[in-house]
Amino acid sequence: MRSDPAALAKLFPIAARSTGGEQGEAVRSQLVLARPTAGAELATTLDELYRDGDTTERLAVLRTLPLLDQTGRIGPDALPLTADALRTNDVRLVTAAMGPYAARYLDQSAWRQGVLKCVFMGIPLDTVAGLARRTDPELLRMFRAFAAERAAAGRPVPHDLRTLLDLHPTGERHAHL
Repeated sequence: MRSDPAALAKLFPIAARSTGGEQGEAVRSQLVLARPTAGAELATTLDELYRDGDTTERLAVLRTLPLLDQTGRIGPDALPLTADALRTNDVRLVTAAMGPYAARYLDQSAWRQGVLKCVFMGIPLDTVAGLARRTDPELLRMFRAFAAERAAAGRPVPHDLRTLLDLHPTGERHAHL
C-alpha cells in the first residue's frame, strides 16, 4: 500500500467486510496510519475517504484523527471534517467529532457550539473530550439558558448538564432546574 497510493481508496471501504464492527474500524485506522503522507497531502486523502465513505468509514476517519495528530502528521488540516460531522444529525458522527482532535483544534466558539449540540442531541457530556479544561463562562451561560428554557417548557434537564451546572454555581440557585 505504501507504494500504491490508490490502494487506500480501494481497501478502506472493504476493510470491515471480513472483520466487521470495531475490528473493521481498527483495520481502517491502521490503513490510514500506514500512509507515509502528512499535512495537507494527508488531509486531502482523509477528505476523500470521508466524503466518499459511508457513516462507518467517516467514523473511522474521525476517530483516527487524534492518532494522526499524536504522531505530528495532521495538525489542524483536517478541521473541515470535524466541522462537517458537527453539521450532521447523526449522534455517532457528532460524538466522534467532539473527541480529542476537536478539543485540541476547534476554536472556542465552534467548540462551544459542538458541546451545545451534544446537549441538544442527548449525547452524554462525558463523551466530550476536554470538557473540564475548555469549559468557560460563556459555555456555562449557554448551558444555564438551555436548562432554563427546558425547565420553563416543563421538559427535563439532562442529568449530566444539571451536575455540571451544580459544579459551577452562579450564586443563585434555580430550584426548578
